[in-house]
Amino acid sequence: MSQRVADVIISSNTVFTGLSDQPEPASIAIKDNKIVAIGTEEEIKQCAGEHTKIYQFKDQLIMPGFHDFHLHIMQGAVALNSVNLFAARSEDEALEMIGEFAESKPENQWVIGFTWDAGYWDTQQLPTRHSLDHILPDRPALMFHAEGHYAWVNTKALEIANITRHSENPFYGIIGRYENGEPNGILYEKAMDAVIRHAFNFANSQKNEIFSNFLAHAASLGVTSVNDLHGLKTIESLDVFKEFEDNGKLTTRIHLWPALNGDLGHSKQLRVTYQSDKLRVSGLKQFIDGVITARTAYLLEPYSDQPETRGETSFAPETIKKWVVDADKEGFSIRFHAIGDGAIRLALDAYEEAQKTNGKRDSRHSVEHIEVIHPDDIHRFSELGVTVSMQPDHLAMSERGVYTEQVGAEREKYVFSINTLQKTGAKLAFGTDFPIDILNPLLQIYRAVTRIDSSGKTVWHPHECITLAEALKAYTSGPAYGTFREQELGTLEAGKLADIIVLERNLFEVLVEEIPDIKVLLTIVDGQVVYDYAGSLVR
Repeated sequence: MSQRVADVIISSNTVFTGLSDQPEPASIAIKDNKIVAIGTEEEIKQCAGEHTKIYQFKDQLIMPGFHDFHLHIMQGAVALNSVNLFAARSEDEALEMIGEFAESKPENQWVIGFTWDAGYWDTQQLPTRHSLDHILPDRPALMFHAEGHYAWVNTKALEIANITRHSENPFYGIIGRYENGEPNGILYEKAMDAVIRHAFNFANSQKNEIFSNFLAHAASLGVTSVNDLHGLKTIESLDVFKEFEDNGKLTTRIHLWPALNGDLGHSKQLRVTYQSDKLRVSGLKQFIDGVITARTAYLLEPYSDQPETRGETSFAPETIKKWVVDADKEGFSIRFHAIGDGAIRLALDAYEEAQKTNGKRDSRHSVEHIEVIHPDDIHRFSELGVTVSMQPDHLAMSERGVYTEQVGAEREKYVFSINTLQKTGAKLAFGTDFPIDILNPLLQIYRAVTRIDSSGKTVWHPHECITLAEALKAYTSGPAYGTFREQELGTLEAGKLADIIVLERNLFEVLVEEIPDIKVLLTIVDGQVVYDYAGSLVR
């Protein structure tokens, strides 16, 4: 019995283990970094020793830690110290917010902002560099659009990046221009890279500081595991993550997904180097297309409001398929950003080709975002064993009318088909795409169960709502499965790693509109308390 003396016992009348669809009374015994027993309060009492800390949370919800299946750590860390423009309802309002922020941060060489969306502005017109020049003539400014696939910059930023009227568009990128050929300050896809390289050129001390802020923020939201997907890799940060792990300061498990780019030698080296409980390479990731609002998402048929385009793929389809077949053969799990129905089909075709070439295996490939799907492809996720990786709040992040005009009425029927895909038996995993959206998991859960659109009043396809239990599992056991860690993470069971959170209220009893504002009281990672809201641990 002495073997099972717990360090900590936490109890509540409402414990959501993830093994059923309702919370129930339970006590959990933790020793070192694992759950050693779970049962009734009476049963678990026998795990108490002289030095065991015992906490009773009454009706406050205990559940597995949230596992964000899709985000971008260092970009998000930068966003935490940047201006958020999502609330702006006009270009003037956005400029006012940018100006106030710039004034408050005179030490920042670059003025950086995130999540503006002209679809919500009174004019619905894209801004230009000149309006930014008016408030920031001498400091470079970089403002990422809400979907992160295009940016608004000022003249100073263009000068630093050496983007002129003579600059050619990079591969899979467009420099927005006036009729006379001069850059207008909007940079699409890879055209952003030249500016980002300068704006994100941080010293090591700055990287450490912003990463530390990210970890504290994640812990406060009950996020105990994340998946860092290849994105703006201009912030080289693996050494920072490793340093934090070596110093015992890594308070969130990180699953790394470097670029799928044909360089398998480098990928295999990374996989060997990073393979711990807290920091590991879980697979490879790449973009197939862009986003609907920029018309860079790849569609099977042309855009409804611009019939001359249907978007394009970021790499040739043959290249994408070859990369997948080769990486699959080396045992890598692969994830593709695919928003348009053409991109989703190409991802599934590539995974199917890998199965035919290499034979079927437990690969757990996934498709990210899955915004506009062709009905013929819905059944293929479960058939191919491909994970459905979605971010439910994305359905309310674009102005619905603008989005619908672009894809048209027929395709609009198959937008964000969360429940339809889940009902086929496909595995579902949720995340935020932070900093495209805020890191709060409860906002994603609220959106998945309500489908309230950007108006705040209308339910967008009510048949696509899922239950609260299904949404919680998609944020816990779904991502654990997607990272091959279902034996260690995702549910509360004896033998699993002690990644546990306590919410201030029982989600199953509150009004649905209250869900996004519910606070996390306690976050435990690897058996250690990493966040304690206002000293909630009272014996």
